[in-house]
Amino acid sequence: MIRQDEVWLISLIGMGLVAVVFIYVVAMSGKPADATRVQKKAYAIRRWWFIALLVFGAGVTYATLRPFPIPQQYTQSADAQIVDAVGHQWVWQLSRYQVTAGTPVEFHVTSADVNHGFAIYAPDDRIVAQTQAMPGYTNRLVYTFTQPGTYRVLCLEYCGLAHHGMMSAFVVVAPKGRTP
Repeated sequence: MIRQDEVWLISLIGMGLVAVVFIYVVAMSGKPADATRVQKKAYAIRRWWFIALLVFGAGVTYATLRPFPIPQQYTQSADAQIVDAVGHQWVWQLSRYQVTAGTPVEFHVTSADVNHGFAIYAPDDRIVAQTQAMPGYTNRLVYTFTQPGTYRVLCLEYCGLAHHGMMSAFVVVAPKGRTP
């Protein structure tokens, strides 16, 4: 079952439960009740709803953050290809212009002058990864390229008059022994 169908099924079950509770409340509304008994019951129901929502919230948080796509930022990958990227007005300076597909590439991105937006575009002009380039700070961006080709680096943050021409490119090659 695909995730959208799972979410739809969970939503339907939740709506069904709300409908059952609503019908129960309507059915019980015609009967006279003892005020203290009703108040105790209301407190108990509130406690159980609070606990249920707390457990549900923790479950949703775990389910959505467990496959978190951002790698640890303070540990260097043992097998990563390192590329130092420095933004200057109005050019990207890369330490290497060829990387191998299938192996993580660790970009160390900084700026020599003003803030820049470091964006990597695939050969089909689809953005695949991005981060900020800031003076005095180095951002670490880890990405594993799966397709060989020429990838472009463009600036996503207006950095001056020649911002539109601030681009560079690098080549992703197939691993030795494999052809694309």
